[in-house]
Amino acid sequence: MESASLSDIRNEIKNLSSAELQAIVLRLAKFKKENKELVSYLLYEANDEITFIQNCKNELDAVFSLINKHSHLYVKKSLRKAMRMVNQYIKFAGTPKVEIELLIYFCQKMKADGFHRYHNTVIRNIYQRQKAKIDKVLQSLHEDLQYDYQEALENL
Repeated sequence: MESASLSDIRNEIKNLSSAELQAIVLRLAKFKKENKELVSYLLYEANDEITFIQNCKNELDAVFSLINKHSHLYVKKSLRKAMRMVNQYIKFAGTPKVEIELLIYFCQKMKADGFHRYHNTVIRNIYQRQKAKIDKVLQSLHEDLQYDYQEALENL
């Protein structure tokens, strides 16, 4: 089955009644956990970005506290899990401010736990890639915000 283009879907949604649209959204939310999380974000958390960022940081703290630091393998797996979580939240929010806040926090947590100094190439590369992402997103922000976040980036 071939999917319709986004513009076709947008035009079709305009023709639907409120009840039909509600049924479609609920059905979408039933299919995948990610869809359900996105709908939850849009309904409950999209209006308050600061609380959303704080909740994400709290979840990151929980993931970092569970990392088994005795083996490089477990550290890599846990860092990848945390990155998947961060990327999902970034995708939900869709704003550069949330993206840069979460990426900086992730790197700060890695640095605080000493993971950025590991002699393991994969772990070091995870840290370097996130710093490169921060640099890239930083260029798309307003000059005042760039200055604020530039200081945080230099501390990494």
